[in-house]
Amino acid sequence: MEPDRRPHVVIVGAGFAGLEAAKILGRRDDVRVTVVDRRNHHLFQPLVYQVATAALDASDVAAPIRGILRWARNTAVVLAEVSSIDRAARTLHFADGGSVAYDYLIVAAGAQDNYFGHDWAEYAPGMKSIEDALEVRRRVLFAFEEAERETDEARRLAWMTFVVIGGGPTGVELAGSLSEMAHRALPRDFRNIDTTSARIVLVEGLDRLLPTYSEHLSARAKQVLENLQIQVRLGTRVTAIDEAGVLLGNERIEARTVLWGAGVSPSPLGRMLGAPVNRSGQVEVTEDLTLPGDSRVTVVGDMAAVIQDGHPVPGLAPAAMQMGRAAARNVVRRVQGKAAEPFRYFDKGSFAVIGRGAAVGSIFSKFDVSGLLAWFLWATIHLLYLVSFRSRITVLFTWLYSYLTWGRIARLITFSPWLRRMEREEPSRALPRAAASTSPATPSPSVPARATPEH
Repeated sequence: MEPDRRPHVVIVGAGFAGLEAAKILGRRDDVRVTVVDRRNHHLFQPLVYQVATAALDASDVAAPIRGILRWARNTAVVLAEVSSIDRAARTLHFADGGSVAYDYLIVAAGAQDNYFGHDWAEYAPGMKSIEDALEVRRRVLFAFEEAERETDEARRLAWMTFVVIGGGPTGVELAGSLSEMAHRALPRDFRNIDTTSARIVLVEGLDRLLPTYSEHLSARAKQVLENLQIQVRLGTRVTAIDEAGVLLGNERIEARTVLWGAGVSPSPLGRMLGAPVNRSGQVEVTEDLTLPGDSRVTVVGDMAAVIQDGHPVPGLAPAAMQMGRAAARNVVRRVQGKAAEPFRYFDKGSFAVIGRGAAVGSIFSKFDVSGLLAWFLWATIHLLYLVSFRSRITVLFTWLYSYLTWGRIARLITFSPWLRRMEREEPSRALPRAAASTSPATPSPSVPARATPEH
């Protein structure tokens, strides 16, 4: 066969930015495209917290990359993790020993949880992946199960206490959803505990919530959260986290479930490029999103430090999508021998949902909205941005069902610490693998032996 001499465009990451670039380039006949990602699915990150709180199933917010791009005959998908980037040789090396050469490279590897130098990931999981969301869901649901069996009041209170760290959109949305779960979805399901007595604490180091929003919307969000019986702790720093609780300054809160939403940092792939990075690790790109002195490499999304009108472009899905589209168009222009165009972000606004019929947001960063109107706009926008038609239909009907019944459809504990412990300590008593998804009967609260989750 004749070798394919079309320019080869490699896209690292199939998040919002990478997928938008792939969609544009996948329609071209004058390039061939390879999408590299360490997972086989695209994740709709803004709704991951709903998977974590059992409102949606994982498949509702994720879709296989190959399925999304199956129409693009010039596009191949590679499941691999990039371990290094050799710009001189124009080659990406994979962790498993493979490699791929490129003519043009678009790096869109996104971001990861930032624990600010602390080793807290084991005790306070974030929500940057489906695995993270399912682990959060497991811990939340398991906490109520353990509280149902606990006879000691102090330990029961610790199981019923949930600490959410971070007062940005992720923390606010997660805390609000936890409150609705405890107060509306679960009360009739338990016999020995009152789930409405669950204590939810939202911790923010700054003096207000949602710092990227106006002060009016921040105050409104705080009021709504407090109406949901959430304790909002502003100007409070977390100094320690362990498997039994958190330390806020000199105050300790006993909590068996601690969740992280305090910040993210760019993918470490940015530093592999050998280009200038800012203090947070974002790559400092030119006005057309390429590396200084190397127009064949483009960095987009959360990894790119883009300053516009004296302010950084926010790390939001709409901004990443616009960067991805701009990067793809500029690759096409370069292939055609034309000059690249500078990137210009158009801010359509942003929203944060707090609870049922309650949200805050801004339109074009000029008009503040809150309450039911903001919630309706948030729901409509998120439905439209979901990657597949099936997901839109499924999420729409799931939301309608939840709105009418307060139900949570995905309340499955898919990993059993009890089963794992028994398999390790007493293999002969372990359940067969095929039956591992079937939970044993819940013993009465008087049974002293109890599983302890492995954090």
